[in-house]
Amino acid sequence: MIHRRVAKAKAERPWRAAIGAVMGRSIGVVPASCLKTICQRRFGDDMTGRIEILTRGDCRMSDQTMAAGFAAAFLDYAVAEGVPRDSLLAASGLTAEDLADQDTRIPVASYQTLIAAGVETTGDTSLLLRHVLETRLETMSIVGQIVHASSSFPHSLDQLNRYSRLMTDVPIPGGRDRFELVRDADAVWLVDHRPCDGSWMATEASFARFISEFRRSAPEHPFERALEVTYAPPPHANRYPQLFRVPVTFHAARNALRINPVWLDAAFDGGKDYVFGIFTRHADALLDELATHDTVRSAVETRMLAELHEGTLSMDRIARDLGMSRQTLYRRLKDEGVTFAQVHDDLRRRMAMDYLSAGKVSVGETAYLLGFSEASAFVRAFRRWTGASPTAWCGD
Repeated sequence: MIHRRVAKAKAERPWRAAIGAVMGRSIGVVPASCLKTICQRRFGDDMTGRIEILTRGDCRMSDQTMAAGFAAAFLDYAVAEGVPRDSLLAASGLTAEDLADQDTRIPVASYQTLIAAGVETTGDTSLLLRHVLETRLETMSIVGQIVHASSSFPHSLDQLNRYSRLMTDVPIPGGRDRFELVRDADAVWLVDHRPCDGSWMATEASFARFISEFRRSAPEHPFERALEVTYAPPPHANRYPQLFRVPVTFHAARNALRINPVWLDAAFDGGKDYVFGIFTRHADALLDELATHDTVRSAVETRMLAELHEGTLSMDRIARDLGMSRQTLYRRLKDEGVTFAQVHDDLRRRMAMDYLSAGKVSVGETAYLLGFSEASAFVRAFRRWTGASPTAWCGD
């Protein structure tokens, strides 16, 4: 079976070439909206859906990281499904050594490429969702240990928000918590404030993680009641009734899971204060270590990437997302020796070189991705950066 799937994948190189334009080298992942436009121009509408399957809509630089434990767990699951381990590692650029310690940080883009390779080989777009529903969080991250040592669900949610960065870097606009409990009449909803970008993999996996943990720990009190998601039905939507077991509303205004209100007051089994303290001390040390590598510039770049194709970026909005005033952001960047405009310009320069060196994106498409109003404006900027035109630079 696996050989037939591999043969099918090899026969579909045109759309894989488009994926390579954004998933190869160090260029991270292009926003789904940008990639969709490019794919429609180059391959037509029939290819666009396939591209969306293998992209997550997450716009990330190569310096955004996550815990290796999640990649190691997905790798093992995909191998058990018949995907060759070596091919997955080769596609992602990861090694067995990279995944030996679950706390090791790996590029988010490498994890996304690992998932894409697994989906491509198996032909199963529900691969990540099934993996999440069939595995345990505590085997992948210290955060899972903390959650299970918490005293109640609200308490565990506080810890999840506090330590979420140990799992993966996910910037939340306005500095809000990733997850929030919201009461709506007689219903209680778990809302995910991760930016709505129209993609489905990360969102469905997040809610599936909550569901899977409660199904194992307390099957007598089902956690989930209903699901609302902002994205369109994914290719495997016909499996949602079997996997989620609740009514699902697509194209909703928010990403939210209606939960059983009994879990607002029910205590988790067993007093685990001592173990909880051990786990949180370790997690705090890991957070401190991550913080030593933080810069305001990198935080600004992360938020710029999500809007880079729009051209004009708002310093006020990015400052607000970082939880500071425009003046404070200006001062913090000045302390690091740069201005907001310089960060924007340098980010465009680096991304332009990454896109063009990959050899899969045209000059016009690169101009669009970087937010230039027309290709000629991009060419002028590129000459200023490099002293050569994009065409000449690529030829060299």
